[in-house]
Amino acid sequence: MNTLTDATHDPALRSWVPSANAADSDFPVQNLPLGRFRPVAAEGAENAPWRVGVAIGDQVLDLRLAHEQSPWPDEVYPLLKQLGKGDLAGFLALGCPAWRLLRQALSAALAEGSEQAPFLELCLHPQSAVAMALPLVPRDYTDFYAGIHHAVTVGKLMRPDNPLLPNYKWVPIGYHGRASSVGLGGGVRRPRGQVKSSAEAPPTFAPCRRLDYELELGLWVGVGNELGHPVAMAQAEHHLYGVSLLNDWSARDMQAWEYQPLGPFLAKSFATSVSPWLVSLDALAPFRRPVQRPEGDPEPLPYLDSDFNRAFGAIDITLEVWLQTPRMRERGLPAVRLSQSNALDAYWTAAQLLAHHTSNGCNLATGDLLGTGTLSGPAPGQGGSLLELSQGGKQPLLLAGSDESRTFLEDGDTVTLRAFCQAPGAVRIGLGQVSGTVLPAL
Repeated sequence: MNTLTDATHDPALRSWVPSANAADSDFPVQNLPLGRFRPVAAEGAENAPWRVGVAIGDQVLDLRLAHEQSPWPDEVYPLLKQLGKGDLAGFLALGCPAWRLLRQALSAALAEGSEQAPFLELCLHPQSAVAMALPLVPRDYTDFYAGIHHAVTVGKLMRPDNPLLPNYKWVPIGYHGRASSVGLGGGVRRPRGQVKSSAEAPPTFAPCRRLDYELELGLWVGVGNELGHPVAMAQAEHHLYGVSLLNDWSARDMQAWEYQPLGPFLAKSFATSVSPWLVSLDALAPFRRPVQRPEGDPEPLPYLDSDFNRAFGAIDITLEVWLQTPRMRERGLPAVRLSQSNALDAYWTAAQLLAHHTSNGCNLATGDLLGTGTLSGPAPGQGGSLLELSQGGKQPLLLAGSDESRTFLEDGDTVTLRAFCQAPGAVRIGLGQVSGTVLPAL
């Protein structure tokens, strides 16, 4: 164990929920992610209030029922009462001490031998029998550009002689995204917008023809900061609760025409998809790693640096993109994996993104969402977008086990992002997944 781990990370810990002990489960007792859900079987369920639950194996522990039906330590009752009302944001605003107290209580309650098991087994819902909501409703959304391999590959497509702009290794680059179009995936409508087919021709207003995905992590703010009060690196992770998957859908042809000089706009704002479960930074403790920058790269400026960040700022998370085409579905064929990369390749850490965001006094709030930017690896098959994998649309990507290929997404394509952590001496945990299916333009 490293110095960040405690009894909740013990690899010998098992749950009385059998499915949580499966080797390939995303949600063992060492994970305990939070999300908002409601059962779908009951009459009138579509109008029922959202509840807060914990994913455990293939089940969801209903925290409203858990508060009502099971004994708990005295100090845990107020936390469960708030969560029982469906107020996940209010709980997160309480900060790290409350987060860790709840994690420890849930770990003990869901572990084998727990005296609470007979009570809590009546508080479980199969995940297949619940509908999920956004874990939090983001007030604001900022998307960063922390994946240096993505930045270099895309830069080469646009500026072969100067792929990485001079500010990249000094300052975390980001843009202000559209919070209102953040969702859980499902149907994603192909956008319309201005596109320019050649330097000589005028732009036209048409459906996007170069629709793409971006493989990212979403970082969720748990505790905000006051306007005018920056968050120091030493405190940055105390303001971040956890992570989810994030797909920043992108209309590349629209983006190429509109992004100069102020950056992304309509090419990004039509849809952003996140996974429903919030995996806490505490759950990721066994997978924290030292930050490693290439030799000769500049050291971060002091406001973006700390001993803790150097020792533990990187997180070993394997990231995958899967694609299923309409023809695959018709033939009963499963999705194929397009790429696999790792969050260790991010140039900027979660703490650096939050510290930089607030460095000018910008105020963040509970539930604000920060995207990491596309997390690609250095190898050709590790691109986190089709823009990279198809070399800007010049080289069709052959889909394994199929006679199909793609340069960009076609109507009916379903993109699924998945992520998991595994390492010697630790139990594998996952972030779940998020899927979106491309719908034709209106």
